Amino acid sequence: MNSNKNKIKRNNTDKRIYEADYLLFLLVSLLIIISIIFSYSLAIYTVEYYDYNQFHFFVRQFLVGVLSIFIMWGFSLIEPDKIVNRVGMGFFIFFFILMILMPFLPSSMVTASGGANRWIRLPGFSLSPVEFFKIGFIYFLSWSFHRRLIEVPRKIGLKQELLLLTPYFVAFLVVVFIIAFLQKDLGQVVLLGAILFTLLIFANRSYKVFVSLGVVGILAFIGLIIAAPHRIQRIFSWWAMVQDKILSILPSWADKYLRIDELPEPYQVSHSLNAMHNGGIFGEGVGLGDIKLGFLSEVHTDFVLAGITEELGLVGLIFITFIIFLIIFRIFRISGRVENKIYHLFTIGVALMIIIAFLINSYGISGMIPIKGIAVPLLSYGGSSMLAISIAIGMVLSISKSVDLNKKVNQ
Repeated sequence: MNSNKNKIKRNNTDKRIYEADYLLFLLVSLLIIISIIFSYSLAIYTVEYYDYNQFHFFVRQFLVGVLSIFIMWGFSLIEPDKIVNRVGMGFFIFFFILMILMPFLPSSMVTASGGANRWIRLPGFSLSPVEFFKIGFIYFLSWSFHRRLIEVPRKIGLKQELLLLTPYFVAFLVVVFIIAFLQKDLGQVVLLGAILFTLLIFANRSYKVFVSLGVVGILAFIGLIIAAPHRIQRIFSWWAMVQDKILSILPSWADKYLRIDELPEPYQVSHSLNAMHNGGIFGEGVGLGDIKLGFLSEVHTDFVLAGITEELGLVGLIFITFIIFLIIFRIFRISGRVENKIYHLFTIGVALMIIIAFLINSYGISGMIPIKGIAVPLLSYGGSSMLAISIAIGMVLSISKSVDLNKKVNQ
């Protein structure tokens, strides 16, 4: 009798295990394949300049891309309770400690950028800890918000609510210090801050908190810019490019106070816009773009969208944007159906990480906002970013096994 009950119990449990969202897997794999192709097409000048092998970047991106696809596939076969917590919390603790230690590591073990240590040197490649820390940070917020915030009613005093959130503010200030000051990477701070702010909305907090955080966040952002001369110069350079358009819609007296003369337009953004203009509707053709020939350095990294648009045109850019937003839609679909609140918040956080990074990069290369140095998820050349996002997507695929995606949601 007991054995029959156990069989029934196991059968009921098995019914709750579904197939992973393989459409999401295919969409992400498609972007990885596109990234591999353009790591060869767009890196031609860099290859010649540094006298690398013709397939230097292609082979590296191919190996990382294949590994990323296998990681996603492997994660999709594992039940979420067996992997998500271990990977998420492990990443948060390990890479947090690693980022603290990086300024003290010998130069033989790290690679510097902009006067700060950002990469760990490993045999054959470099690793950027912040890319993996973001995954752990999102999981930590999801886990902690579920324990401390979701069940707390919204109708409590602002003082009580701020006291409730104080540990998160302190933790985020530590993260800001490590990333913005020690690693001099303000773009990643903006990304993590936006994720924190948005997840608080889904954690059932009141509008008063968001107004308070918004004011503090703006003041802190201005302070971080003022604290670094190169960020001020970047703001001035961006303003030189957009001031005519903005001042044309403001009252005439504003021109006297806001116009800044004799500032050069940002070199990279100017050539980025030229590349997108050259691409037209259908593009110059894969491998036939001109902007990569020394006009725009490292176009296969932060400016990959500009290089792709020149070679594939507006049609190619729309196609890639459609794929990105379809990936976001699939993740939000999983998030909306999962019952576990931690998984719900985590999948939202992963979607936010991808879409915010994509928007920051696309707005930056088009001159709408200052350049932040954020890679395009799954498209920019770089192993750390691709591996980290693929692990995050793999965790989402694992979570999707606990969701019936074919069932209509009517609650």
